[in-house]
Amino acid sequence: MAPTQFFVTGIDTDIGKTIISAILVEALKADYWKPVQAGNTEDSDSKTVQNLISNNKSHFFEETYKLRTPASPHYAAELDGKEIDFGAFSLPESTNNLIVEGAGGLFVPLNKDYLIIDLIQKLNLPVILVIKHYLGSINHSLSSIFALQQRNIKVHGLIFNGGEHVPSEKYILQYSKIPSLGNIPDIKNISKKEISFYAEMVRKVLF
Repeated sequence: MAPTQFFVTGIDTDIGKTIISAILVEALKADYWKPVQAGNTEDSDSKTVQNLISNNKSHFFEETYKLRTPASPHYAAELDGKEIDFGAFSLPESTNNLIVEGAGGLFVPLNKDYLIIDLIQKLNLPVILVIKHYLGSINHSLSSIFALQQRNIKVHGLIFNGGEHVPSEKYILQYSKIPSLGNIPDIKNISKKEISFYAEMVRKVLF
């Protein structure tokens, strides 16, 4: 049986992709890869996920680019005197399940020619889209879904993060016809215990 692989992206930045990635890593006992880390290189998203999971099977692959400034990758790379080479990205070799976490939303630039959505298309992975409710989130959610579908990128499911807003969720689900994989509440101090709890919940509806 082939391993399960997903690309985790969001409708905007600061949506909670890293927490959701930790839940998915724990649910699947999956490996994890963050292709681009911009800012917080000492306390990276990879380290955050590693510190939140409980299983001992997951392997954490090194980022292809680690950039010092918390900014769009193309600009963070420029400040570091680099240019991101799109050809440098390739899926890590793994026989295990794999979660890949993007940077920001779909149209975050990697360099002058390529965006995160181009990376998703290159890696040829189905997407789990993370949605957080705020004024404008329905528009951002449906725009993201439409953009992925225009590229023939499969959207496996939606995860709502940061608390419920039933009218928004109902509309997004009805209009997009994409299943919900869960609703994660706004947790201020998340722990391994909570990650394990929500991992069990998500595991039941992933397939």
